[in-house]
Amino acid sequence: MSADAHVIANYRVHVVPAVLALANPPWQRDVWLDPSVFENLDHVFHTLFDDFCDADGPERYLGVSLRSEEEVALMRELGAALNAAAAEAPNDTDAEYLRAPSWPTVMAVAGRLAQVMVANDLRELVALRSNDDT
Repeated sequence: MSADAHVIANYRVHVVPAVLALANPPWQRDVWLDPSVFENLDHVFHTLFDDFCDADGPERYLGVSLRSEEEVALMRELGAALNAAAAEAPNDTDAEYLRAPSWPTVMAVAGRLAQVMVANDLRELVALRSNDDT
């Protein structure tokens, strides 16, 4: 595996699950609203805005945690939707976010982004396997 492929894999192992969680309402209710579980929406925000991407300006993460221009555009859209939900959650609680009027938009954009990310990862896996066979 090349150094670039190793970096993208290390970042995506955090970003993809965060996006998948945003697209999964049962997960959100069962995990984020359970105070005994480590993962919460704050963890997702840190993953997507601070630690492994910048959902407000994802362009610089192309080739780092994002594989395509389509992923960059959808991540920017997801960042805007998350910021809108944050404005509707004045006490910054997970329960408020899940009740925010813009939360369905967050889930819809996350669902589209998750589908694109998984498809891109599968294409990359097939390409890696093809190169191994030569």
